[in-house]
Amino acid sequence: MKVKAKLKKDVIKVKALIKHDMITYDQAKKKFGDREKSNFVMHVTAKIGDAVIYDASTSQFLSKNPILKFQAKGDKFKKGDKLTMNWVDRSGATKEKTVKLK
Repeated sequence: MKVKAKLKKDVIKVKALIKHDMITYDQAKKKFGDREKSNFVMHVTAKIGDAVIYDASTSQFLSKNPILKFQAKGDKFKKGDKLTMNWVDRSGATKEKTVKLK
């Protein structure tokens, strides 16, 4: 996962690349003969400290290696604070990345 986070005039702008194959139900059925072997990112969260600034439940319809962009009001945060993003896929695997706000 690659993450960039910038704080400018009380707005946090985040751009994240999630590296994942995102195998849909149909792709799994064609490739493995079983829909249960599908695997895609199901949940994405971004936090600064204990404050959740982004929380999304996703589905099989995200593309392979999706790029997420979002903004959040950041009046109580400052440059140098740590943003932690993580995702969970259908198999239960997780990935986490921490970056400093620039």
